Amino acid sequence: MNMAMMRLRREDPRVVGSFRLHRRLGAGGMGVVYLGSDKKGQRVALKVIRPDLAEDQEFRSRFAREVSAARRIRGGCTARLVAADLEADRPWFATQYVPGPSLHDKVADEGPLGAAEVAAVGAALSEGLVAVHEAGVVHRDLKPSNILLSPKGPRIIDFGIAWATGASTLTHVGTAVGSPGFLAPEQVRGAAVTPATDVFSLGATLAYASMGDSPFGHGSSEVMLYRVVHEEAQLHGVPDALAPLVRACLAKDPEERPTTLQLSLRLKEIAAREAQGLNDVRPPAPRGADTERPTGRLADTYPERAQRRPGGPGTPAPRAGSGGRGPASKGGPTPSGRNKRTVPASRGGGSVRDSSSRGGTPSRSKPRPTPASRNTTRSGTGTRRPGSRPTGTGLRPANPRLLRQRIFVFVVVTLVVALGIALVQGCQGPA
Repeated sequence: MNMAMMRLRREDPRVVGSFRLHRRLGAGGMGVVYLGSDKKGQRVALKVIRPDLAEDQEFRSRFAREVSAARRIRGGCTARLVAADLEADRPWFATQYVPGPSLHDKVADEGPLGAAEVAAVGAALSEGLVAVHEAGVVHRDLKPSNILLSPKGPRIIDFGIAWATGASTLTHVGTAVGSPGFLAPEQVRGAAVTPATDVFSLGATLAYASMGDSPFGHGSSEVMLYRVVHEEAQLHGVPDALAPLVRACLAKDPEERPTTLQLSLRLKEIAAREAQGLNDVRPPAPRGADTERPTGRLADTYPERAQRRPGGPGTPAPRAGSGGRGPASKGGPTPSGRNKRTVPASRGGGSVRDSSSRGGTPSRSKPRPTPASRNTTRSGTGTRRPGSRPTGTGLRPANPRLLRQRIFVFVVVTLVVALGIALVQGCQGPA
């Protein structure tokens, strides 16, 4: 049934009972549904039975039993029955109006739903069917267009062909009442209808919500009914978390299908687990001082870095003497945001040398700004001292210790050079 609002036609009534009609909501096999309101402004969905069915006394008596059974339904997952007139020329009944698109329209407009959403909708529908079946009613036409997605949750509508448990068919023998592709095999065969019939329809509905299509494909009514009875449902697009349960609902034998209570509990578990899986996406870890995030440029350097940890295999020995440095270690990003790697002094090709150094003494011009850095400088006595943080310009060290170290190295190198010159001149003699 198409629930899109349309203007009233010339042949449509304007008033039914105490309700004023405003729009057409759609038409189905049993009659026409209108949007109406009472004197208090309460909106209802009012269904008027077709004239040919209204003339069938057997239908009237059975329909009266259905309305009486529908009054007993309690639960928030169905549209509550508001009023009915079974003695009118054309019997009618009014239910609470449910705002929101049908499941069919939502899937048609936005595509298949996710596993968590399908499971949540299925759990609510299963719980609603528990209340329906406890009232002794079988819906018999549960399908995506008869499920409205209201802001308060899904609602089951259109109990026009619902019947009390144990009642005979509403139509002649051999005529199936319902929608091909969502009917249960026992409905097609004309066998007894039980609550398991609604379970089959619910399984087909959940498959449609997951795939955007009927699990029995497309075709004429005869072809669809044949597939329902003799062929297995196609569930290729159903998520793995739901596929086993949906397939159990679509069992040909009603005795092999789960009950609505079992469905409700199982679908609630799946919905909670799938929602947890979607919400358990952790944000990226912040790039702190000890966090290494390889880039395409330095991707080949990380295996080497892992081998140069102090005490591990492949650790180069520190240089002896004044000004020697230990191996470079991991650090955080530089102030400019680019990762750099300092190669040990023993591998001179990759190190950065200080402009004031002489005699090949290596030094970094921009050490990594990490408090936990393991970069150290060895003095003549072998004492290990932590590295310092560079300034914003990178022209002078921000750490006074490093400044004193560099001055000491410069003085020592200058004295050594001067002593060497003096020795050379002494060996050559006076000019």
